[in-house]
Amino acid sequence: MENIKAVKKNMGTVFTKDGVVKTFTSLLVTLWPEEGFEVGRSVKITGTSKGKGFTGVMKGWGFSGGPATHGQSDRKRAPGSIGQQTPGRVFKGKKMAGRKGNKVVTILGSKILEVNDKGKSIKVLGPIPGHYGSKILIKLN
Repeated sequence: MENIKAVKKNMGTVFTKDGVVKTFTSLLVTLWPEEGFEVGRSVKITGTSKGKGFTGVMKGWGFSGGPATHGQSDRKRAPGSIGQQTPGRVFKGKKMAGRKGNKVVTILGSKILEVNDKGKSIKVLGPIPGHYGSKILIKLN
């Protein structure tokens, strides 16, 4: 079996013998793998990222906003100019306000730190996309 389905459970830290602090994410496995998922193996983890709702250009893209003085009372968080006169349209992919997050994200190169056969759980080094309790897919690299 090459991939398993799991649920994001909680996070924690591990101190190695070298004194390095590593952050891990604990996953509750629903379908237990037969082979291949050992400590130290590299895995790809796919999940849906947290939704951030509708954001403006300052939060979503890091725009600086307009001046807070010289009579600009209503332009502080506005994007400013969005194009020029010649094409007479807005180009596709323009950075504008809109929904942020809630996308399918794949994290590559995560390592398995611990495998617990009794509790059917795996500890993976690093972050996992999504909120706690969200479903994810784990594949071997």
